Amino acid sequence: MKNDRRKFMQLAGALTAGSLLLPSIGCNTSPGEVANAATTAAKDLISPSLKEFGIQLYTLRDDMPKDPKSVLKSVASFGYKQVEGFEGKQGLWWDMGHKEFKSYLDGIGLSMVSAHCDIKKNFEEKAAQAAEIGLDYLICPYVGPQTSMDEWKAVTDRFNECGAICKKNGIKFAYHNHAYTFKAFSGMIPHDFVMENTDPDIVDHEMDIYWVVTGGADPIEYLKKYPNRFRLCHVKDRIKDAPADERSASCDLGTGSIDYPSILKVAKEQGMKYFILEQERYDNSTPLKSAEAGAAYLKKLVFA
Repeated sequence: MKNDRRKFMQLAGALTAGSLLLPSIGCNTSPGEVANAATTAAKDLISPSLKEFGIQLYTLRDDMPKDPKSVLKSVASFGYKQVEGFEGKQGLWWDMGHKEFKSYLDGIGLSMVSAHCDIKKNFEEKAAQAAEIGLDYLICPYVGPQTSMDEWKAVTDRFNECGAICKKNGIKFAYHNHAYTFKAFSGMIPHDFVMENTDPDIVDHEMDIYWVVTGGADPIEYLKKYPNRFRLCHVKDRIKDAPADERSASCDLGTGSIDYPSILKVAKEQGMKYFILEQERYDNSTPLKSAEAGAAYLKKLVFA
């Protein structure tokens, strides 16, 4: 109801703005031309808020191994312009060389902006390859809950090392959160510790908004608390009325409980650059159908 009212007010304001154009149109303008001018002004004022958006290929993890090129063509046809990779059995480049993979993406109108990877294996080589084909980020996708402050300190030290390696290669490093970093531990919130003990010049962060919410935190509060630190985000919805402790509650974007128009507006204001759909669970659907539904939602998304 809130979103419907907001859209109505936007449209009403846009139509009013369109009417203000009438004096410049001229006295001999037909009623139809006047209406068209007002409608055009309305569309301009309530146009979607994202020019480009991407998809984390983990969303399509069951389909990609079978025929990665065909799946990527489908992704492009849905309206995605960017992809974020992940490191599976076929590597970051799906059994292609990194340059071959880039060439294929170029040919279908996609760009690979980032990739999740194992930071413990051959990280320097991955950073060099990523830089050669124009990625902006390599990202640590998971470290797991730690059992002591010393372990969390070792995590942040490693992130700073990875950041330095990426900087040397002309790209950037980021960490992708899960719910566990927002749970109090040893008198602190691990995610705050990670944010405050990583060098902001070489370590950025990818906010998985679903996991922030699942961890009991407020994405908007974190975006405002750490401006210009979250440069990428995972846009993933959560089933309405799912129990607070339910981890596996991902659903098609736009059908769940997360208020993305409000959150993504703040995200853009606080320095977010990349908006990447991810989904991990499918009820009465398939990964490709959910990816298509997510793209349709993001094309029409108007920030609150």
